[in-house]
Amino acid sequence: MSTPRFSSSTTAEEVGTAFAEEVKGKNVLITGTSVGGIGFEAARVMALKGANLVIIVGQNPEKLKIAEETIKKEIPTANIRPLILDLSSLASVRKAAAEVNAMPEALHVVIHNAAAPAGPFKLTSDNLEVQDVTNHIAPFLFTKLIAAKILAARTVTHVQYTPRVVFVSGSGQEHSPGVDFGQLERPDPAKHGRGIDALFRTKCMNILFAIELCRRSKGQINAYSLHPGVIYTNFMQKEDMAVALKEWGLVDEGGRVIEKADVWKTIPQGAATTVAAAFDPSLNDKPGTYLMDCIAANEKLVPHTSDPAIAEQLWVVTERIIGESFTF
Repeated sequence: MSTPRFSSSTTAEEVGTAFAEEVKGKNVLITGTSVGGIGFEAARVMALKGANLVIIVGQNPEKLKIAEETIKKEIPTANIRPLILDLSSLASVRKAAAEVNAMPEALHVVIHNAAAPAGPFKLTSDNLEVQDVTNHIAPFLFTKLIAAKILAARTVTHVQYTPRVVFVSGSGQEHSPGVDFGQLERPDPAKHGRGIDALFRTKCMNILFAIELCRRSKGQINAYSLHPGVIYTNFMQKEDMAVALKEWGLVDEGGRVIEKADVWKTIPQGAATTVAAAFDPSLNDKPGTYLMDCIAANEKLVPHTSDPAIAEQLWVVTERIIGESFTF
């Protein structure tokens, strides 16, 4: 079987078709699945290509219902299960994890797609900065709490299978000085900086978490991170994101996309790398890989997002923040 040839214009459905045998029969959980986003498109494609179960996760029940109904209208046989989870609340993370653990199915793939957009400094009820907790601390805790469900996927089939955890990161890691551990543990509004800078710091954490998850699980879980591309979703229309897009010359003063900017992807194109990270069998022996345009792109990682020592430090600090050890 030849390796599929992908590019920046490849769509999620094209990737799903290429790896349909890998998608078929899998149980997948994906966060951030509102209609009009890349998480929804990835969920739709996985259902279309024969996933056994797709758990769509979000904090808004109405948006989850719309997402479920939209997929089922196209694919009546799809097994879609909504799950309420507010990633800005660790109590909500624990509640959602308990619901997942009560389900009978193992989880072959978990995709951390949801994220808090760039914004001003804001503390959550857990006294954590909202972007840090939504984009890293909550996914860390959630993964820890449902780890047994993920590991169970190794033993439910007669064929040896290594479950996957996928993190939708971004090229913002290239524009960030890296993790500020003091700020992560003791949030200070004076050190927050621009909202876009805080967002980029969390994108570094996504990549580092993937690297360390592979190391600590000792081959039991394969984790990957990725840059989906620049896609004009609702996420990109938030105030701080809009300001950044203007600075980069990607939208005009009215917030309209500048069509000549050749970096833009459509939503189907933006979801493609997520599907590749979740199912491309050529990644089986490449744990911790960072992907762009559906292929490995570790050369794009800057030193502070590929340093194993920093990845280990982030794990230890995050354990301290949640007050629990994450061991295998």
